[in-house]
Amino acid sequence: MKLEAKQLQCVRGDRELFSGLSFDLESKQLMILEGRNGSGKTTLLRTLCGLYSPDEGQVLWNGQSIKKQDEAFRRELLYLGHLNGIKADLTVLENLRINSLLAGDAVSDDTLMKALDTIGLFAFEDFPSSQLSQGQKRRVALARLLVSQASLWVLDEPFVALDVAAVELLQSIIARHVDNGGMVILTTHQEVPLTSGEIKRFSLNEFEENQGETDNA
Repeated sequence: MKLEAKQLQCVRGDRELFSGLSFDLESKQLMILEGRNGSGKTTLLRTLCGLYSPDEGQVLWNGQSIKKQDEAFRRELLYLGHLNGIKADLTVLENLRINSLLAGDAVSDDTLMKALDTIGLFAFEDFPSSQLSQGQKRRVALARLLVSQASLWVLDEPFVALDVAAVELLQSIIARHVDNGGMVILTTHQEVPLTSGEIKRFSLNEFEENQGETDNA
């Protein structure tokens, strides 16, 4: 499996966030996307997921444009953004069940309950999500990782609102996914020891600076 960004350009309003951006990611690789606030990290992640269309360039999955294999690509993708993507009027278990169904994953309630237990939500399955703390809501969203069959995880600040124990647990979940042949792209403002598999770092700060040097040459 291989994800490729080819000469991507993204413009928001009258501002160019990046252009000529290229990289690739393969099985058993993890990429940490770095950049200052406003550098375009979230825009890039959403572009890689097909949620934004680049102004130039394309995103390839196994050598073909993601636009030409929309359903096949989405089955292999799990995107977790800043928002937790849970519905306040549903219980914890109902939210996890619906997210699994929408992802096309056939997962038993026993497996879902085990995931909630592992993520630290034992006995919370029947709680309305509206009654959860921010950290607990984040855990509901992260439980999706434990039941997902997707090979590519794209995670935007996944460690936000988590306590130390939850951060350590999430690190181990990500490491296990990479060890099992998965791929992960993530952003984080927290320095966490993610050491499983091959780790790549891509800095939008450095990319922006290099582009500026090229423009001024």
